[in-house]
Amino acid sequence: MRTVELVCSPGLEIAVRAVWDRLAAAGLPSLARNVHPTNRPHLTLAAVDEFPPGAEHRLADLFDAALPVPVALDRVVVLDGSAPLVWLVRPTPGLTALHAAVWDVLAEADGHRPWHAPDAWVPHLSLALRFRNADLRLARAVAGGQRPTGAFDAARSYDGTDRSVTSLTRHR
Repeated sequence: MRTVELVCSPGLEIAVRAVWDRLAAAGLPSLARNVHPTNRPHLTLAAVDEFPPGAEHRLADLFDAALPVPVALDRVVVLDGSAPLVWLVRPTPGLTALHAAVWDVLAEADGHRPWHAPDAWVPHLSLALRFRNADLRLARAVAGGQRPTGAFDAARSYDGTDRSVTSLTRHR
């Protein structure tokens, strides 16, 4: 599997990692416990089995022209009741257009993950996986009710086969 992800600006990344750390300190599930070097706050735009020929180059051109994209985080929720704990991202017209453009570049790819499709996508930054809805009130208290702003200032692709990342931006 190959993903297309937007990476947070330094200040936004610090804010998200601080919540990861506070969740872990409170004994709640948290991505702070994932120590793999590729683990960092990001927004997934698409995931496919493999990139079609030329896609990396076209994606890099797209991101070099479009980034940075301003972002504001919204509320903390549990997706689907017993799944990831996430910080919702307010979808701006620029972010929505960038997401659609990524899907256009990957139109010929096999294995699109349908939850990333433009009509189903819920833009978010993950805070924890396999989170119980019953712990949401505590998680929101731990997160502190803040709604950070910042930007997505780079893009990358995660390769699930070898757990590596490849930059999709050239001039960052």
